[in-house]
Amino acid sequence: MELGSDDFLPPPECPVFEPSWAEFRDPLGYIAKIRPIAEKSGICKIRPPADWQPPFAVEVDNFRFTPRIQRLNELEAQTRVKLNYLDQIAKFWEIQGSSLKIPNVERRILDLYSLSKIVVEEGGYETICKDRRWARVAQRLNYPPGKNIGSLLRSHYERIVYPYEMYQSGANLVCNTRPFDNEEKDKEYKPHSIPLRQSVQPSKFNSYGRRAKRLQPDPEPTEEDIEKNPELKKLQIYGAGPKMMGLGLMAKDKTLRKKDKEGLECPPTVVVKEELGGDVKMESASPKTFLEGKEELSHSPEPCTKMTMRLRRNHSNAQFIESYVCRMCSRGDEDDKLLLCDGCDDNYHIFCLLPPLPEISKGVWRCPKCVMAECKRPPEAFGFEQATREYTLQSFGEMADSFKADYFNMPVHMVPTELVEKEFWRLVNSIEEDVTVEYGADIHSKEFGSGFPVSDSKRHLTPEEEEYAKSGWNLNVMPVLEQSVLCHINADISGMKVPWLYVGMVFSAFCWHIEDHWSYSINYLHWGEPKTWYGVPSLAAEHLEEVMKKLTPELFDSQPDLLHQLVTLMNPNTLMSHGVPVVRTNQCAGEFVITFPRAYHSGFNQGYNFAEAVNFCTADWLPAGRQCIEHYRRLRRYCVFSHEELICKMAACPEKLDLNLAAAVHKEMFIMVQEERRLRKALLEKGITEAEREAFEQLPDDERQCIKCKTTCFLSALACYDCPDGLVCLSHINDLCKCSSSRQYLRYRYTLDELPAMLHKLKVRAESFDTWANKVRVALEVEDGRKRSLEELRALESEARERRFPNSELLQRLKSCLSEAEACVSRALGLVSGQEAGPDRVAGLQMTLAELRAFLGQMNNLPCAMHQIGDVKGILEQVEAYQSEAREALVSQPSSPGLLQTLLERGQQLGVEVPEAQQLQRQVEQARWLDEVKRTLAPSARRGTLAIMRGLLVAGASVAPSPAVDKAQAELQELLTIAERWEEKAHLCLEARQKHPPATLEAIIHEAENIPVHLPNIQSLKEALAKARAWIADVDEIQNGDHYPCLDDLEGLVAVGRDLPVGLEELRQLELQVLTAHSWREKASKTFLKKNSCYTLLEVLCPCADAGSDSTKRSRWMEKELGLYKSDTELLGLSAQDLRDPGSVIVAFKEGEQKEKEGILQLRRTNSAKPSPLASLTTPSSTASICVCGQVPAGVGALQCDLCQDWFHGRCVTVPRLLGSQRPSLTSSPLLAWWEWDTKFLCPLCMRSRRPRLETILALLVALQRLPVRLPEGEALQCLTERAISWQGRARQVLASEEVTALLGRLAELRQQLQAESKPEESLAYSSDAGEGAGNMPKVQGLLENGDSVTSPEKVATEEGSDLELLSSLLPQLTGPVLELPEATRAPLEELMMEGDLLEVTLDENQSIWQLLQAGQPPDLERVHTLLELEKAERHGSRTRGQALERRRRRKVDRGGEADDPARDELEPKRVRSSEPEAEEVQEEEELEEESGGEVPPVPFPTNGSPSTQEDQDGLEPVLEAGSDTSAPFSTLTSRLLMSCPQQPSRQQL
Repeated sequence: MELGSDDFLPPPECPVFEPSWAEFRDPLGYIAKIRPIAEKSGICKIRPPADWQPPFAVEVDNFRFTPRIQRLNELEAQTRVKLNYLDQIAKFWEIQGSSLKIPNVERRILDLYSLSKIVVEEGGYETICKDRRWARVAQRLNYPPGKNIGSLLRSHYERIVYPYEMYQSGANLVCNTRPFDNEEKDKEYKPHSIPLRQSVQPSKFNSYGRRAKRLQPDPEPTEEDIEKNPELKKLQIYGAGPKMMGLGLMAKDKTLRKKDKEGLECPPTVVVKEELGGDVKMESASPKTFLEGKEELSHSPEPCTKMTMRLRRNHSNAQFIESYVCRMCSRGDEDDKLLLCDGCDDNYHIFCLLPPLPEISKGVWRCPKCVMAECKRPPEAFGFEQATREYTLQSFGEMADSFKADYFNMPVHMVPTELVEKEFWRLVNSIEEDVTVEYGADIHSKEFGSGFPVSDSKRHLTPEEEEYAKSGWNLNVMPVLEQSVLCHINADISGMKVPWLYVGMVFSAFCWHIEDHWSYSINYLHWGEPKTWYGVPSLAAEHLEEVMKKLTPELFDSQPDLLHQLVTLMNPNTLMSHGVPVVRTNQCAGEFVITFPRAYHSGFNQGYNFAEAVNFCTADWLPAGRQCIEHYRRLRRYCVFSHEELICKMAACPEKLDLNLAAAVHKEMFIMVQEERRLRKALLEKGITEAEREAFEQLPDDERQCIKCKTTCFLSALACYDCPDGLVCLSHINDLCKCSSSRQYLRYRYTLDELPAMLHKLKVRAESFDTWANKVRVALEVEDGRKRSLEELRALESEARERRFPNSELLQRLKSCLSEAEACVSRALGLVSGQEAGPDRVAGLQMTLAELRAFLGQMNNLPCAMHQIGDVKGILEQVEAYQSEAREALVSQPSSPGLLQTLLERGQQLGVEVPEAQQLQRQVEQARWLDEVKRTLAPSARRGTLAIMRGLLVAGASVAPSPAVDKAQAELQELLTIAERWEEKAHLCLEARQKHPPATLEAIIHEAENIPVHLPNIQSLKEALAKARAWIADVDEIQNGDHYPCLDDLEGLVAVGRDLPVGLEELRQLELQVLTAHSWREKASKTFLKKNSCYTLLEVLCPCADAGSDSTKRSRWMEKELGLYKSDTELLGLSAQDLRDPGSVIVAFKEGEQKEKEGILQLRRTNSAKPSPLASLTTPSSTASICVCGQVPAGVGALQCDLCQDWFHGRCVTVPRLLGSQRPSLTSSPLLAWWEWDTKFLCPLCMRSRRPRLETILALLVALQRLPVRLPEGEALQCLTERAISWQGRARQVLASEEVTALLGRLAELRQQLQAESKPEESLAYSSDAGEGAGNMPKVQGLLENGDSVTSPEKVATEEGSDLELLSSLLPQLTGPVLELPEATRAPLEELMMEGDLLEVTLDENQSIWQLLQAGQPPDLERVHTLLELEKAERHGSRTRGQALERRRRRKVDRGGEADDPARDELEPKRVRSSEPEAEEVQEEEELEEESGGEVPPVPFPTNGSPSTQEDQDGLEPVLEAGSDTSAPFSTLTSRLLMSCPQQPSRQQL
């Protein structure tokens, strides 16, 4: 029974070897090394080192091949026997006119072959029936018992197999020609027709490898196919009934085939007889009448043309009648009872047959002789078919991967190897399933290229490829290695010397076989999926052959050399069950598999892969090769090469042979010569004396093959003069021909005298090693008592290398002896040269006294003579003498250090380590250490560092112990401990956060001075203390000087004092003074500097010396805006040293005042000459004004500075508010004259600061008087105050003059008149719209400041912006001037006005002078209009910003943000709050402006009319009262100011 898919059990694994790189370099040597182990398994696997990866050298694009076709179940021997048996039964029943239908039993096809075989084994059909053992037959066929299957099997056997068996046995039995008519369930069997299909090329459209049921119907060939194919025509068998594939005919017309199926049969056999008259008479051979036969013929003309009709056309009627004779009784009577055989044309009476037939058989009938001949025809030899399609590697791989993926229904790389293995053997054993695969096997690498790199002229190789091309593991190199036998064969034997390539797919297999001539083989898998191997060792080769012959004798009967054809498999489990040892392995990519001589092997591929294989032969193969020739002779198999020729060719040049190979060739040559002697002697005994020499190696192999055993002759052969076409080897001299012995002659290659000479040369070569080995053995063992010299031993080693002796143990001993002797000589020379070199020799090369004695003994024990032994003995004597002197010196303690040092130096010159020398060394080191400690601790010596002390302690631990050493170590340790303690204390003082006073540090330093060690931290502490004393002296010097110290000096001292690790009381005082000074400067900066001002405080306080240069002034202002200008006092021309001198500051300030005045006058003249941007025909000019934005101001919206007379965009600068900062109320005067409107505009280049009131500045001066520190800003502030008070005094004098007093009175009267006239008309004037009342208003109301005086407060409160609208409507009615100012009065006032505008101080006198000058000229309506427009835009922007700010505040509250802290306003200076009541809002507005990206009109500074900031002015009232007197000199004011702080020390007065 066939095996199931789960029945296959994998055999054990074969040995796997992983050589090291050293082993891998000698391929054949390594194989010889593993042979004792691997040969027991027949095959083995070798994994190369991981980095041995040869490149794939095949040209993939040009590689094209035609594979073989393999049908898996035809490969297995037992399956093939079953298929052949089924084909024979099918043929038998085909001859009988029926087709074979195999029945199903228990849902599986009945195995007819096994059934037949078991019946025979059980005693035959009759015996089984007699003993009723059909149940046992069913049991042996593995059918379940109890289902009456035995009876069913008997029925099938009787119906199908038994008739065939009877014919096979020779019984003349007529069987039922329709045994399958009633078996509708059985499926028709299609014959396998293995020989037939091998002669037919497969269809190009065949899908190889698909699973197909054998019992499914296949299309049969037509007549045209048979006519075109001679093989089909030759093998066809005529007759009625279904035909085998290729063995019958088939109607082309489908209707005819349909009629056949409906039951229409051919008429019975018709004999056509030819009469003399030429008429043709048709006579029916059956009892039916002629008419009936004619009627049948008329109904089926086409089938009658298909039946066999033997037309006997003879030239004479007598001969025709004589042919109608029964072969049994030799009578021709009763011709109506004669039956004609359709195979041989013989005639038989139906009653002469055994048993007799009742009537003439219908359809095809064959006599028993033809049936036996057809059924017993021997099958043709089995072989593989060639595919019709040519593949490339890519196309074959695509086909192979597609087939495997479809078959297993999973990706190819995920199919387990175990599953593929089980499925392979299941398919191989299956009768029902045909799986066809293709295998690109035995592809010649000579034609298609090897997978390994090859050194030839075809292409240039890279260095890496060159390395692999020369490697012994390259399959192109291995067969021709020096140790290989095949290198002595000149011909390139494909497959043996030249590798073959194999391109496999899944299930493609190589069958059980051994290599040609039983040689080794090696297979390398370049890439792809694994290849599964099975191997049987050579010891079990004959057992395997016996088992296969026993199990499938039918195959070997027809094909004795079946196993040499590589076409037959047998399940390894079957072989193992019969005692054959089998191993397996999976060869992966990059691995080798080696098969050993006569080791049967087979296997299959797991998938798409590419492999390469070749044969090789080593010396140990020669006996196996000779036995193989004898085996071939018995099988009459052709040889690949002549074994005798190979042996003789190697024997002809013995000096070129490896020693092992020479010994093996000698042994084989000796056997071959003895056999040749015996054969030639037998030839002489037969009487053949003629002979002639023949160069057999020059003849083609087919001309020197024995006609009997097919052996290729070389040494000799027997030929015949009369039969020149053939010859025989001397083993078959009786099979040549039947000619006389005198006509036969011997053809020989060598005479019997030449062969022993060749044998002798081999013997000399083989035995030369023994002669050399004896010499080496005598030399190494000193058998004759004479030691050889080194030169003699080297000569023996050189002889072994030149004659290529094997690497034996004796050679290794010789090499080892030579190496040892040379090492001894070298060491002895080094010892002698070391004595000569003395102390300068390399340290660490000395040998001990024991080593010297052992070395001398080693030299004496070596089997070679060396003259250096005497030198070594002399050195040993010197060392022993020195040892005695050293012992005496050590015993007589205390010895002088000088004597010990002298002995030590003498010992060092010996070059040998003496134990006493080490003791001397320790004594000398001890004395040196004690002396160094003594020098270090001496009072007069320089103090050593802590590192020196620690080094002495470490060195003391390594010297020899003694009381003196212990005492010195204790002193050193104590001193080191004290020093480290003080050093740690000093370190704490240097690093501690709490600094110690100088007295404490001085005490620490004083105590540490007594320690005789250099302490770095103490030294650092001493230096820090010195720096602290110098710092204190500097502080005292500055504090006791003529002037208060400058702030810069104090800051420098504070910075230095903070870095000192010393606690300084003066440092705290200095830090407080510096902090106070910084606080005053910050307060002054807040008082003077605008928010985000580009000026420093000192620049604001100092006069602008370059005011006359508009470009310089403007460029510097731009630089300050951009942060590029850093100098504070550059305009005054003062250096940092000048700032320390108060006198220099005052002088520079006075000079700066004058320069500023002159410069502003020049600038006014220059700017006045520039064209006005308000003119209608203004053209761009190089002299035009430039605004701070860098553009030329033009048109409405431009403002002219009242000081420098330059023009600016109103939107780019801070402009005054017409109505001031206060809104009118009922309690205040509702009317103001237009000359009192705040229309004065100073540009940002002229008005650099906030310009605080003089009272605020005096408060800063009072705080300055309390500072014990001088600041440049303080000096400048005093100068600025003196200048302001001086101007104030001059202004008061002018305002007190009669002319000016009268003018001021006139202005007061006008103001009172305006107030008196506005009250009666208040309700009338503003009861209606402003536009309607404007025309009825008195003329004096044209002088109104704004409309608030005639507008109800409620309306002002509810209608924002109505005052500005009213002012805009009243502008056309304003008239002036209201005063007449004489030129004598105007000029001084204008000069004072200009000087007052230069001051960075706000004075009331300045406002009074401005009003007088405004009243003495017409109102500047253009400026008022511009200011109104700017204020409207500002209010609109403020409203928008206010809404945005309110939204932001609400978002902050929603997010839980903190509300505005009211305490912040209290912390801000009062002036800042009054001048900028919404400081935070302004900041938020600026942030909003940044966020919105738009330009918002700047909020103007409060002008002179705004109320002054109130400061804490306690103590200033007397001063101010005194200052109110215009005649009071400035000195008096200064003295009173100084008197307000009498507790301060005196300082130099300004």
